[in-house]
Amino acid sequence: MLEKVKVSDLTVEELRAVVRETMREVLLEVFDPDRGLEVREALLKELQESAERVKRGEEPLIPAEEVARRLGLEW
Repeated sequence: MLEKVKVSDLTVEELRAVVRETMREVLLEVFDPDRGLEVREALLKELQESAERVKRGEEPLIPAEEVARRLGLEW
């Protein structure tokens, strides 16, 4: 168990591995806070239906830049 190991007992490579793993976890939390969460079945169904409507030309495809503009976000 790495939790019970003292930093002073680690080799340089082991310490680097710990730091790398910690940084990876932090970056995933920052850039993908929803990682690991499940999409509810109802939302998944709605997204699939929307994609099908776009494919059939029944619903316009709005570019991400336009969505950001409408929401007042910088893209």
